[in-house]
This record gives sequence, C-alpha cells and structure tokens, in this order.
Amino acid sequence: MNILDVQPVVYTQQLQLWEWMSAYYMCTQGEVMAAALPAHFKLSSESVLVFNEEAGEDFTELDHEEYLVAEALLIRKELKLPEVQQILDSSHVYPVINRLIQKRICYVWEALKETYTPKKEVYVSLNPEYSSEEALELLLNEDKRLQRAEKQMELLLAYLHFQKTEGEITKAALLKKSGATDAQLKGLTEKGILVVERRVVDRIKRGARNIEINFELSAAQNTALEEIKTSFAEKTICLLHGVTSSGKTEIYIRLIEDYIRSGKQVLYMLPEIALTSQTIRRLQKHFGGHIGVYHSKFSQNERIEIWNKVKDGELKIVLGARSALFLPFGDLGLIICDEEHDTSYKQMEPAPRYHARDAAIYMSSLYKNCKVLLGSATPSLESYYNALKEKYGLVKLMQRYGDVEMPVLEMIDTRRLKNKDHHTAILSHPLCNAIQTSLDAGRQVILFQNRRGYTPYQRCNVCGWIPQCKHCDVSLTFHKFYNKLVCHYCGTSYAPMHTCAACGSHDFVQKQFGTERIEEVLTEVFPWPKQQGWIWML
Repeated sequence: MNILDVQPVVYTQQLQLWEWMSAYYMCTQGEVMAAALPAHFKLSSESVLVFNEEAGEDFTELDHEEYLVAEALLIRKELKLPEVQQILDSSHVYPVINRLIQKRICYVWEALKETYTPKKEVYVSLNPEYSSEEALELLLNEDKRLQRAEKQMELLLAYLHFQKTEGEITKAALLKKSGATDAQLKGLTEKGILVVERRVVDRIKRGARNIEINFELSAAQNTALEEIKTSFAEKTICLLHGVTSSGKTEIYIRLIEDYIRSGKQVLYMLPEIALTSQTIRRLQKHFGGHIGVYHSKFSQNERIEIWNKVKDGELKIVLGARSALFLPFGDLGLIICDEEHDTSYKQMEPAPRYHARDAAIYMSSLYKNCKVLLGSATPSLESYYNALKEKYGLVKLMQRYGDVEMPVLEMIDTRRLKNKDHHTAILSHPLCNAIQTSLDAGRQVILFQNRRGYTPYQRCNVCGWIPQCKHCDVSLTFHKFYNKLVCHYCGTSYAPMHTCAACGSHDFVQKQFGTERIEEVLTEVFPWPKQQGWIWML
C-alpha cells in the first residue's frame, strides 16, 4: 500500500464545512467536495496491457487480431489502449483484449497519474566558476574561445547587462532582447560559460511581500473602525451599514492590516468576478504579494497553485468570489463579505445550491476567534434584522468620504399620475421639469428602465389571455421597431397577434412600458430634431 499524499489535501475545518453544507443545503457531501476541490486534484487512470511471461511464445491458437496484439506485447511488454487501437486500425478493441486476458496472454494494469502539471521555464545563468570579478574579467579579455566567436561574445555581454538590470532571465527573453540565435547560446553552454536549466515557476505573478498603508482615515471612518473592533470583542459578526462612497474599503484595509500583522489570514469575498479587478489593484497597492485572487475564471492548474499557497500560509489575504470559501485556510482570522446583500452570493446550479455569505458565517465558527464583517450600503433584510435584534453588531457610516453631499432623491408614485387618456403617466411632471432644466443648462440626462422593447406584454381585455412563448411559457415582449413579439428568454420571435387564442376577441391592451415606449414619449414631450442624435437608447 502506498500513500498518495504526504500532507493532507484538506483540513479538518473544510471537512466539517462540507458536512454542514451537505446537511443544510440538502445535497451529498460528494457534490460539495466536487465544487470545493480543483478538478486537477483528482487522479486520472490509464489502462495498460502487460504481457504475461508465463504465456510463452506459442500463439498458434490465436486468431489474426489476437496474434497481432500478442506479438506486439511480446516485443514491447506493455501496450496502452490507443496503441492497441492503432495496431488493429479499429476503435473497438475491447473484445480482442478480453479474449487475450481470458487466454492468459496478458493482464490489465491501471496506471494512476496526477492531472496537475507544474509550469516550467528555461532560465539562463552564469557558470559559478565566473562569479568573481577576476574570473569574469579573465574570461572576457583573455579567453581565446570567445575571441574567435564574435557573436557569442555579444550574446554573453548582453546576458551580463540583462542580469545586472533585471536579475534572472529566461532563455526566450534573452534571445529576444539580444537578437541572438539558439545556436549561439548552445555554443556558450557547450563551452561551460552559461548554464541552461528548467525551473518550476508560478503561473500567477505576485509582487514583493510588503505592507504599505499610506492614507489616513477620516473622523467618521475612525469612529466606525473603533466601533467595529468594539463589536468584535463581544460578537463574532458585525454589519457595517455604510452609504455609497463612505470609504468602507479603507476601513477593510485597516482591519486587514491588523490581522495579517498578527499572523492571521483574511478572506475578502466579493459577489461578482468583475468587481475583483478594481479591488485587487487597491489591495495590491497596500499589501503587495501577501494577496492572491481566486475565482472560477482561473485555470485548474492556477487554482491548485493558489490552493497550495493558501494552505502553506504563503498567501495571507485571498480576494475572491463565492468559490474562495472552500480554500484550505490554516489560521483564518477575518472574513469580509462586501456587498453582502447581493444575490450573486447564491449558487443556483449545480448542487450544492448554497449562499456563500451564510456559509462563511458558519465557517467562521470552525476557526478560533474568527470574525465576520458584512458590508453594504443597502443591507439585506435578514442581516439588518439580525443586527437590530443584537445577534450581529451594527455600525453605521452615513457620511460620505470628503464630506461629499448625498444626492437628492425624490420618489414619485406614477400610479397616481393620470394623463388625459386616463392612463398611467410614463413621465411625471417633476421628471420632465428636471430634464428640461438639465437640457437648458447644456447637460446630459440618463433615464434607466429595466424593460426592453415597446411593451413587456399585452393582454386580452375580454378574458385576460396573454400571448406566451411556445417553448418557454413566458410572456412575449412587443418590439415596435421590428413589429414583432419576442421571447426574451429563448429569442424566438412571432408575428403580432390581433386575435385572442382563448376567446377570439380582437380587443388587446398593452401593459407596462419598455425603452422603446420611453423613447417615443421623449420625442413627443421634447420635440428636438431626432436626426441630431439627442436621444440614444441602449
């Protein structure tokens, strides 16, 4: 019996988390494990045919196909399945192999191999014999081997220059920057002047491992930070309710600094992968190589390298989406769940169908003194309720950074506004006045509407029947520009319907409105020349 891994691949806390998720979200532990572990951790097997030495060399009782495989096995001793297929010029080789096994000509052996392959690059270095200044000067000035090879001398000088300015250099970079050929480099290696070696390198480049916090918190931020620390002294979870642009990220950075200086690891969770790029630039500026990124867009080999660095404690901070929850943290001290209200923390398909925020809260209980900070400008109802019931700590930051004023918000109930046709008004009078004021001042206006097309659906005024897609059973949206009914789920389009399929009535009423309808109303209310391009619909 052989041990596959010298060190455990997962920690006890991870197994406990998987067991809890399996029970809480009603799935199997295998499904949780499949989502948690990078795919290349799984071993792959390959069937190998091995010649049975006791069978001898008498193949007279074999048919033609069996004889071809047996003769190849006698010579090679081992054959893989693709090689057998090539010998027989057929993909259906299992019956032949089965007959050979029954006749004891060969047996099958399963070879296990790791799917993960480390990345390697060829580096060029100077022979240690010429590491001293005296030996190098003697090589350059008096070595006759170089005096007769002008191109090799130029390549050596180029290498010494790059080594001084850039440090270690790869073979590909050296040849590209110096304009030399592979033959010239081979000549220097054969003379024992340069050494070429293959090294295992990281797929993900990281900067220097330093901490540089070069900003000061405002008075409101300092107050919020102290309140969070006070809350953590009593409770495990704290909700930071901070308005947009209040500087929550700077508070996170200060907390992260405290934890990694004490030797703890930090998990910084974001709901969307798109948000990680802008956040990672801010964190790398302050924490350098201490931070790593983990999400589903990374390749399987990259995931394994990040997994191992987190497991070894080399990465102190991990920024990632919900999948970062499964990483093997050894000494986790803080979990930051930014934008905790976002529904992207929920995984819908496939199993496990879990909520990463709630799973992170449970995971914190598996580590000693691990705290959870939930941050949002619009907290979820369940988190805010828990904070009001004092199950969570609650810290409010209602002041924008730099004393920037909050925007003026005015909510208008358009259901109470009727136009001359007694229909609900699309543009209210205050909105029209605000648009006109901005246009008079030469400024631009953006109107948001979360419905495409002219009307989201139409309904029979007699029986209430609504045209639906034949494939998806969802209502069809009318696009006036194309004069078609379109299913926004599968993309199928239909001709406009004028007759009710349920009662035969021709009385249809259009309900709600989309971007096309708003554009039409805008051209009526603000009749500027449309050809000037003053209205754009996206």
